Amino acid sequence: MGHGGNVIAELTTDHREVDELFAEIEKQPVGDDRRRKLADQLTIELVRHSVAEEMHLYPAVRRFVDDGDDMADKELSDHAKVEQHLKELEGLPADDPQFDHLVAKLKLEVSEHVRDEEGRLFPLLAAACSPEALDTLGERVRAAKKTAPTRPHPSAPDTPPGNKILGPGAGLVDRARDLLSGRGKG
Repeated sequence: MGHGGNVIAELTTDHREVDELFAEIEKQPVGDDRRRKLADQLTIELVRHSVAEEMHLYPAVRRFVDDGDDMADKELSDHAKVEQHLKELEGLPADDPQFDHLVAKLKLEVSEHVRDEEGRLFPLLAAACSPEALDTLGERVRAAKKTAPTRPHPSAPDTPPGNKILGPGAGLVDRARDLLSGRGKG
């Protein structure tokens, strides 16, 4: 599944990749270190995706969709719960009794969030925006993911302008830490 296209296609591709990562984690034997590596990759993908949505998708929802403020606030609340679980999961060894419990909770919350976005928010956004606006949002989301943090930062701002100012700096620090530690590499 390739990236590109409008914001809905881009974020839906992300959703399928996250689904695949959850499935890969579940395929590994309980306690296996590959589960930890896959959880790190899952964290990287979820954080980058969430930051990009917070920077570009939700402001567009607020602007163009009827009751967009309420929808965006609900999605941000979902993100906060997921990010807290990611923070709890961070660094936990795969053989820790809480590891599998947290992965299961995370999968449930992410699945509900994805169903809501794809079933409700994306169709409303598609109806409210021109194809050109959706394409531009797709480009912005892809660009944001390149500089987004790769680790959970639950206390960081999740709305503009704070997230647009602090996000790239946190992303730079996170990617440097990942490079030095080898995190996120097969």
